Amino acid sequence: MKQHLKNPLFRKLNKLADERGVETYVIGGFVRDIFLKRPSKDIDILIIGNGIEFAEAAATVLKTNVSVFKNFGTAMLRFKDLEIEFVGARKESYRTDSRKPIVENGTLEDDQFRRDFTINAMAISLNTSNFGALVDPFHGVDDLKEKIIRTPLNPTETFSDDPLRMMRAIRFASQLNFTIEEKAFEAIKSFKERISIVSTERIMDELNKIILSPKPSIGFNYLFDTGLLHLIFPQMTELYGVEFINSKGHKDNFYHTLEVLDNIAETSNDLWLRWAAILHDIAKPTTKRFDSDHGWTFHGHEDRGARMVPKIFTQLKLPLNEKMKFVQKLVQLHLRPIVIAQDVVTDSAVRRLLFDAGEDIEALMLLCHADVTTKNEYKKKKYRNNFELVKQKLKDVEERDQIRNWQPPISGLDIMETFGIKAGREVGIIKNQIREAILEGEIKNSRGDAMSYMIDKGKELGLFQKNTII
Repeated sequence: MKQHLKNPLFRKLNKLADERGVETYVIGGFVRDIFLKRPSKDIDILIIGNGIEFAEAAATVLKTNVSVFKNFGTAMLRFKDLEIEFVGARKESYRTDSRKPIVENGTLEDDQFRRDFTINAMAISLNTSNFGALVDPFHGVDDLKEKIIRTPLNPTETFSDDPLRMMRAIRFASQLNFTIEEKAFEAIKSFKERISIVSTERIMDELNKIILSPKPSIGFNYLFDTGLLHLIFPQMTELYGVEFINSKGHKDNFYHTLEVLDNIAETSNDLWLRWAAILHDIAKPTTKRFDSDHGWTFHGHEDRGARMVPKIFTQLKLPLNEKMKFVQKLVQLHLRPIVIAQDVVTDSAVRRLLFDAGEDIEALMLLCHADVTTKNEYKKKKYRNNFELVKQKLKDVEERDQIRNWQPPISGLDIMETFGIKAGREVGIIKNQIREAILEGEIKNSRGDAMSYMIDKGKELGLFQKNTII
């Protein structure tokens, strides 16, 4: 393992550990990532003794500042592009009503036992006597080779003590494309209700990491199959299932949503675009109707879904800012490009789509492309070819008409000054008429054309030009 400790940091810590006569190890994710051949900028250093005192001494040697977190018994410092956390070895015990442990000083063995998974419990010595020696009591290397998530202790104890570890197990499985060991899987099913003692913020931190994994459906399938998803995000589980009437069924919208999410994951790392994929059909259960002529319908699910977004973001303690508005907009508009792609692509439909989507048009098109999950290869090819036509049309119309993030060429003040009137119904009517005329292509998106059109529409309302504006 010595070849992986070539960074000068480790030799400096090695010298400091020998000088102070304390056992020192690098442990956890950095060690795991060596075997996964992944770069890691976060390093956990385990001290058999006082971790904070060692960190303060290390900061002096490394000529950097140290941040101390006495409540947690940890300290952190930065060295070049690395973030290093120091902690003293400890053993933990838990109360049934809290995931916060009672902590005592411990040995290396005690500390490795308290780790969440075998792949995160491996340590490498930094002392000269055995510098670079791997300490792997739970066969984490073998579990990495076999691509399995397993706990050092009995999983019932691990997950009962700290229920957030259930989410972490699923998160690692999703990020690494690993399988959760059967005993651990069954333990999560048995102790899922314990997730109630974990804060929503911590749960969402793990859920967002699952959503950002290369293939998020791996994590969501585990969440669903263990019953955790039913507790943390019940609206999504309502998408599950197929109903039949008169031998007519609809697709399973839960698995469709996962397919759309995986499709998006192949093209974008944007967390909020992935949330739009998760929520694009969220209102289908409440809008589902059976029509004897047309089968199952979900009319208005995009509008209902957009209205649900703020409530879901509030429930899940996600940000209620422009991120939420972005997701809401995409849920509201996600059918529009599909409808256009199924029919003749008119300039006016494209202008309206550009007007409504604004700067988010590319994200919307990615979502709609991902939403084509039909198993009918002819339909899939047809829709996706039509999407290419829509994208080219969007480009052409935008270059010509500059509708994206459109600002009206004529303001309400212009209308009032031209006709010598006060703010009122007529101003709103004329503004709307100008906008509709531009979107329909009746007039160009220019101030001159809009002025002439405004004067004509004013006459129809009995208004006459009193002032000339430039």
